[in-house]
Amino acid sequence: MSGLLPSSQPRPRSAAAFERARRMIPGGVNSPARAFGAVGGSPLFIARGEGPYLYDLDGRRYLDFVGSWGPMILGHAHPAVTEAAVAAVRNGSSYGAPTELESELAELVVEAIPSVEMVRFVSSGTEASMSAIRLARGFTGRDLIVKFAGCYHGHVDALLVAAGSSALTHGVPNSPGIPAGCTQDTVILRYNDTEALAALFGARGGEIAGVILEPVVGNMGLVEPTLEFRRELRELTRQHGALLIYDEVMTGFRLAYGGAQELYGDHPDLTVLGKVIGGGYPVGAYGGRADVMGQVMPAGPVFQAGTLSGNPVAMAAGVATLRELKKSNPYPRLDRMGAALADGLESAATEAGVAHQLNRVGSMWTLFFAPGPVRDLDTAGASDKARFARFFWAMMDRGVYLPCSQFEAAFLSAAMTDDHITETVAAARDALRTISAV
Repeated sequence: MSGLLPSSQPRPRSAAAFERARRMIPGGVNSPARAFGAVGGSPLFIARGEGPYLYDLDGRRYLDFVGSWGPMILGHAHPAVTEAAVAAVRNGSSYGAPTELESELAELVVEAIPSVEMVRFVSSGTEASMSAIRLARGFTGRDLIVKFAGCYHGHVDALLVAAGSSALTHGVPNSPGIPAGCTQDTVILRYNDTEALAALFGARGGEIAGVILEPVVGNMGLVEPTLEFRRELRELTRQHGALLIYDEVMTGFRLAYGGAQELYGDHPDLTVLGKVIGGGYPVGAYGGRADVMGQVMPAGPVFQAGTLSGNPVAMAAGVATLRELKKSNPYPRLDRMGAALADGLESAATEAGVAHQLNRVGSMWTLFFAPGPVRDLDTAGASDKARFARFFWAMMDRGVYLPCSQFEAAFLSAAMTDDHITETVAAARDALRTISAV
């Protein structure tokens, strides 16, 4: 990839592991977001995580701002979560039958999120989004789904259009293998565009089953919704009998204990969850109004099933994570550290004479190398991706592990301290000075 500043530090064991993986695994990775395609070079292979750090196969330590793409809000290998998972697996890894852990985690979710009266657990965010869309269509008897360019809701056929995350990074917003019929009932709008939203509902409101969005976007980089946009979404969906679906896979239990909807005081009809509620184990969930969730089989006619749904190890880790978050309430401290980091990064970029935009909500943030404010996919796309790639490798060489794409949000963890923020800002100042000289 041209224009990149190669890493100055050899990582031979990671490079060898990647070559081995490529012989058996497509592209050498099991998810495209891990491939380093946007920054060049080969991905790090991780040996272990501890607290705020990752350690690669070559023995190098990195301050981790990826956090497994969000769920590690307590840091890696948190003792309470680890002990809960170990205790659960000693009793057996899967039964294909109900356990009380499912009810315990469900009670914690329902207690935390006022809009969620009932919840169904699945095994991934993709599965949760797919199920929520099916439920919205089954409940309303309508087919049309509205999504927003740059929002990513997993690799669901009907939603993998103008998607964010790795679909955006790799330049394939419409994947081969998706028949045209799968997306003919999906309408794509610009994020934060209230006029287009109102026009669509004015023309086709009676056909719309649901509107799905990330209430704070993490998959085209961090993009915050405007107040007008959020209010229009809620008013129009209620007025026309459509369901408002918040995809809080990233933001749930991350921006606040009750997610983005607690932070903003919003009340969607359905919520998609994942990441944090599994404590780092594979999990997803969808929940919402009791009358809507009552349509899910076996209570109702809308089918959804999964042998590993409610897996006891994932449920135990999730219960331990939510209990710890409720007890320790790290959110004010995370927000304070996030603000300090944002101020430091903006100052460093300004000193280096680099065009930039720092977007942040709570413990989620993105430093865009963009000429102006980033409000949607188009303005995010104006970022200097080659400069980001040089910054990424410069930060890696300074022991800071960032998302390997300009279009992914970064995350703080409660295991970080003020000293970690100071160290990161110093690393960024040096890195930006270095890449600006290239």
